[in-house]
Amino acid sequence: MLIRAGYDIALEAYAPTPLVTMLHVRPSRLADLRTPHLVTNDKSLAITDYRDAFGNICSRMVLPGGVTTISCDFTIEDTGDIDRQNPAAVQHDVADLPADILTYLFASRYCDTDLLSNEAWWLFGHVPPGWQRVQAIVDFVHGHLTYGYQYARATRTASEAYYERVGVCRDFAHLAVALCRCLNIPARYCSGYLGDIGIDPVDTAMDFHAWFEVYLGGEWYSFDARHRVPRIGRILMACGRDAADTALTTAFGSVRLVRFNVHTDEVSDVGGIGAQPMRWAA
Repeated sequence: MLIRAGYDIALEAYAPTPLVTMLHVRPSRLADLRTPHLVTNDKSLAITDYRDAFGNICSRMVLPGGVTTISCDFTIEDTGDIDRQNPAAVQHDVADLPADILTYLFASRYCDTDLLSNEAWWLFGHVPPGWQRVQAIVDFVHGHLTYGYQYARATRTASEAYYERVGVCRDFAHLAVALCRCLNIPARYCSGYLGDIGIDPVDTAMDFHAWFEVYLGGEWYSFDARHRVPRIGRILMACGRDAADTALTTAFGSVRLVRFNVHTDEVSDVGGIGAQPMRWAA
């Protein structure tokens, strides 16, 4: 299956302003690209890519004063399968985890595990560890939070989402990640594309999506507390401890968002002829 995706983002800077974006596909998906993944802009700005501590591809540039549009359009091949399922995947003892996985057990900016530990063990301590416990967390978060763009708040932590019982996709992911970590299950926050492939179109604004991955049985598996069920066509851009590690844009100065458009289409060929537009599932 081929998916055409990309974005068109306009930012207004009031003075020359350094900017870092995390809008590239994750290196693990580079081999699936069928057209180049090029981040362009309408000001001919120099763009330099680098990889951060979590293996994400970041782009840096300096915005001039005024409005700059940053764009990308690419085609990627996907298996067309739903998220990998492995109900037999076991939970590792902490002592047996690889050293580089341990960071995904610690508290982080938005995943304040110290404030949720007692709740986590009260809610899920009786559930067998491993896949079953993670699925129980997903089911709980999905039913516990009410979704809506009107509830978006950039500073909301996992514990605040738990007690406020509202949020957007990042809040669903943060709460699920925090609860997993409280139970010694390594979990990391993910951002990327998720189109309405294999489901009825969803009448929500186009956007990027947030989900999470857990480390079970020596592998990372995707889970989505916002949608609860496995999905088709997930395209990973970045992952980290939480949204602070995967910010779409980080401006070192005053910048205003002028326009934000994201697209994803299942297409019949690399050129996109015969494409069937699809709404985003945010």
